[in-house]
Amino acid sequence: MFVATAFAASAQDAAEATHSETGVASEGAHEAGFPPFDSSTFPSQILWLAITFGLFYLFLKRVVLPRIGGILEVRRDRIAQDLDQAARMKEEADEAVAAYEQELADARKKANAIGQEARDAAKAEADAERREIEKELDAKLDEAEKRIASIKETAMKDVGAIAEDTAASIVQELVGGRLDKTAAKAAVKSVKQ
Repeated sequence: MFVATAFAASAQDAAEATHSETGVASEGAHEAGFPPFDSSTFPSQILWLAITFGLFYLFLKRVVLPRIGGILEVRRDRIAQDLDQAARMKEEADEAVAAYEQELADARKKANAIGQEARDAAKAEADAERREIEKELDAKLDEAEKRIASIKETAMKDVGAIAEDTAASIVQELVGGRLDKTAAKAAVKSVKQ
């Protein structure tokens, strides 16, 4: 009987456990509310809350926050390095632009100087050619004037002879007599002067 009573007691405990696990209260158990709202368990809940909060606080303080702080420090250093590098590159770019502008100004001055030298050389060469051409033209003009004077002199001699012949012919036609050559020469000579 002892075995039967023990078996019956364990079956009843199992039934109560089954009913408590399923949420259905057994007939002999007393009615209780939601366990976190049960005032009899407040002290243990507060203890576990304090322990959990303390462990969570230590975890955050020792593990999470140092890692976050390290990440922030690395980012701050990287940003500072990037800003320094950007400033350095900007200075280099400004120096390069200034050097470029200086070289450009020097090149313009040099180009202007070369252009001026070329203009001066071309002007000097043109002046030299002009003087040489003027000399040649003066020489040709002098030669032409001499030829003209020679031709004029020859023509004048011929004019004198033609005038003498013409005067002799006119006198012969008008008067009917012959004019002496010396008299015709003297008459033409007196008219020329």
